[in-house]
Amino acid sequence: QVQLVESGGGLVQAGGSLRLSCAASGSIFSINGMGWYRQAPGKQREWVATISSGGSTNYADSVKGRFTISRDNAKNTVYLQMNSLKPEDTAVYYCRVQDSRAYVYWGQGTQVTVSS
Repeated sequence: QVQLVESGGGLVQAGGSLRLSCAASGSIFSINGMGWYRQAPGKQREWVATISSGGSTNYADSVKGRFTISRDNAKNTVYLQMNSLKPEDTAVYYCRVQDSRAYVYWGQGTQVTVSS
């Protein structure tokens, strides 16, 4: 069984920063892509950022220049550094991991709330 454990969410004022972490454990094959998604109340889940096994990154336009995704392959962990946070960034953030067999795993979600 594979588990993804997220941490780092919380309440922050607009303009502040948070760092999310997501650690994968269990019977997981070699990890390929790792990423973050978010879901605001009443909205569909949306893609935020991804990082490949080689370190290539991609970002949604809404977070480009403010968020940075990174990974530690030795720890099977992905991070999301979020700076210059805005109230519209408020959402539940989910990590997503895909292994070499193309199996996809999701974290349980961590709440990020940005007050104005």
